[in-house]
Amino acid sequence: MSEKNGGNQSLIRGLRLLELLSQFPNGCPLAQLSELSGLNKSTAHRLLQGLQNEGYVQPASTSGSYRLTTKCLSLGQKTLSSLNIINVAAPHLEKLNLKLGETVNFSKREQDHAIMIYKLEPTTGMMKTRAYIGQHLKLYCSAMGKIYLAYEENSEYLNNYWQTHRNTIEQLTPNTVTDLAMMEKELSEIRQEQFAMDREENELGVVCIAAPVFDYLNKVDYAISVSMSIYKLQRQGIQFFLDEIKQAAKNISKELGYVLPQEESHEEKISG
Repeated sequence: MSEKNGGNQSLIRGLRLLELLSQFPNGCPLAQLSELSGLNKSTAHRLLQGLQNEGYVQPASTSGSYRLTTKCLSLGQKTLSSLNIINVAAPHLEKLNLKLGETVNFSKREQDHAIMIYKLEPTTGMMKTRAYIGQHLKLYCSAMGKIYLAYEENSEYLNNYWQTHRNTIEQLTPNTVTDLAMMEKELSEIRQEQFAMDREENELGVVCIAAPVFDYLNKVDYAISVSMSIYKLQRQGIQFFLDEIKQAAKNISKELGYVLPQEESHEEKISG
């Protein structure tokens, strides 16, 4: 039992050192690692030697410092690739559904459209939408579609999309945006505010608020949205919904390895 406890303790300490080293991409001196981990130098050095023998740690360019190897990156990428996005997102979406009581949608980007991959019906709200799992959503007139347009990395994509889809970009309601200049302005606002809206652009009386889900590469391949009646939005106010939607999106993003900007700045400050 004593040997087992000692092994567990060493494992935990080793993992703690790996976690600390992840905050120092250029390496961290043994003395600083010892201080940050609460371990004496000899124990920290012994654990680092074991991690180095297994290929997870290597000496840094500065003498007496250590850094992580690409083996850690490979391990992380394998973990991320094995994630089932629905299993990751579902608990957060269910919590959002219970909190707001309205329809919750989750989609994936697929080239020139979004596809609905998960949906929760309202728990207290009376309005049910016609959306269904597997449905293809147009990018220009859906809240989640606008998220994908806003965070598209190819600067030429929007112009190309507008040109190739000119026969299908139509005025579904008086609120539908079909003018390219107006869409460019709206997408700029979406990037700034980090949310998008369908303002009765598909169906009068129905609005939708969406937020981006970022992955560890800062890419947006998924989005969350909540649908409700315009009456409910006006009665409750947009902030009531927006705070919860953004928080759910952030929680899923963190599980996918995304580092929030304020956390990134903090880590850079530590490593600096």
